[in-house]
Amino acid sequence: MRINVIGFVALLVVCLGSPARPDSQAQPSGALPEGQPVLALVGLWGCEQSFGPLVRGELTIDARGGEWRARIAGYEVPVEHAKDEIQFALPGDAGKFRGRLHLVASGKRILGHWIQPAGVAFYNSSGYASPVELSEVAPWVWRGEVVPLDERASFYISIQRTPDGSLTAFLRNPEANRFRGQTFDVELKDGAVTLSQKGEVQLRGSYDPQGDVLSLPVVGSYPLVQFTRRDRSNALGFYPRVPAPSGPYVYRKPVADDDGWATASLSDVGLELKPIAELIERILTTAPSLSNPVNIQSLLIARHGKLVFEEYFYGFDKDRPHDMRSAGKTFGPVLVGLAREQGAKIELDSTAYSFFPNYKPFANWDERKNSITVQDLMDMTSGLACDDHDPSSAGNEDTMQMQTAQNDWYKFALDLPMAREPGGEHGVYCGSDINLLGGIVKNATGHWLPEFFQQYFARPLQISSYHLNLMPTGEYYLGGGIYLRARDQLKLGQLYLSGGAWNGKRILSEAWVKDSVTRHSGFPPVIPSDTDHGYTYAWHTRVLKAGGREFRDYYAAGNGGQYVLVLPDLDMVVGITGGDYAERDKFFPWESQLVPQYIIPAALGEEGKRP
Repeated sequence: MRINVIGFVALLVVCLGSPARPDSQAQPSGALPEGQPVLALVGLWGCEQSFGPLVRGELTIDARGGEWRARIAGYEVPVEHAKDEIQFALPGDAGKFRGRLHLVASGKRILGHWIQPAGVAFYNSSGYASPVELSEVAPWVWRGEVVPLDERASFYISIQRTPDGSLTAFLRNPEANRFRGQTFDVELKDGAVTLSQKGEVQLRGSYDPQGDVLSLPVVGSYPLVQFTRRDRSNALGFYPRVPAPSGPYVYRKPVADDDGWATASLSDVGLELKPIAELIERILTTAPSLSNPVNIQSLLIARHGKLVFEEYFYGFDKDRPHDMRSAGKTFGPVLVGLAREQGAKIELDSTAYSFFPNYKPFANWDERKNSITVQDLMDMTSGLACDDHDPSSAGNEDTMQMQTAQNDWYKFALDLPMAREPGGEHGVYCGSDINLLGGIVKNATGHWLPEFFQQYFARPLQISSYHLNLMPTGEYYLGGGIYLRARDQLKLGQLYLSGGAWNGKRILSEAWVKDSVTRHSGFPPVIPSDTDHGYTYAWHTRVLKAGGREFRDYYAAGNGGQYVLVLPDLDMVVGITGGDYAERDKFFPWESQLVPQYIIPAALGEEGKRP
């Protein structure tokens, strides 16, 4: 998916933290040869930035005197209210609120979502919806906290001298992996810095020797980003841990929080530390480079319903939400199951187009469209001309998001031509198939999807913070992109492993869960190691081999290395987040190779120990 660079606020392009003191790690060794000032650039440079948004903090809705007003971040605007619905918008598209008034034992409260506009660092074009709860602090006065998704972006550039005396560089951006896989030739002349590939200048910036500041245009056409020197003590997103660990990895049991997870130690649930510790040591000791095969930003493990392992890397921690990318597709069938639990008439063999009568007439009409079922959408066997792995496909996700002729992405998908017969065992990867499930749930229940997600999924699973990727219409985009804390991502896997229950409370029916994780279709290999790739209701599935045995998994998967992986035979859920966006060769093996190499052996005892 593309990276959006609109709504930029130049004031917020600031480097965070202190520059590193020039030392042996940051500067080239020895005196600079006369006539070669370019060597002053050798070393690691970095900048950690915040692009906002500016609107955040305490929100007050005051309905005294019959005139409803909202105050936040210096704004005061009128509030629209009808029955229990409440909404308002700030001028200049600075933000919106949409919620409902609820009567509870302690009084009245307002549950809703803050809708932040599109920004610079986001890869989607329509902003995010974040939950807000306002409590009654006085008669007809409510207050709550708006916590939007921070637009954080870190950039690091490593410049090294080659044997022939020239300079080469690579850039790292842990949040979106911009400049992935690219190296540059570096030149400095009269204060001007150029980064080139095959003689063609790609980036043009400047170097200030007095301030020792390198400036480069790494955020599209916006003002130059100022880089200062970094080293192992302050390059948070470049190194797995800052500062460098002083000794071997030491395991610590996760700390219980107020998020519903019970915690235990590895030994409490029969897991051995050694193989897992070997993986952590590998993550911690692998030198940052373009070829780093373990650019993992978090690793969590739950067994027997308890969180037993939790580690974060590259500047992430337990409170920082992570983009799930296409692992968020799995919420499409989840919402279908939840809608059925609430009585919605959505059957597996229901005709998908029957839920969208308001979109008639449909372009490119083909009678085969009448045969597309809800299950076909969940299994990605709709037959629509939509292939996200083929840039030339009419329904390719990037094509859909970059075009401006049709802002309603449900209509865009419904109007696609047919490319094959619906159904069958061979899936074609298509985000619009899953996204249409959102339209079906919306039309079958009458709910705005963020509201439905909050009421029937987030609150029952004790998830208080999330950020839903929105479409231009303001509806939740189920093609991917939800931001969740890693601990909350793991709950999705535990919910299904537990047969649809969370901490003993029934959320989904056991029958729905069982059918959801039974293989219905499959994909051809994307890379050579991608074998036996099954698919079912937006869960991927395959058989892993470890310790002379076979273990079937099912997992939600997203670009960059986002995994919520369930191993039913071991009563285990594994959560992984990563930053290798658009580099499948690097993150695909995390599920197919690292899990059977390091995670499964921890559950096999002596039999599973590797030499």
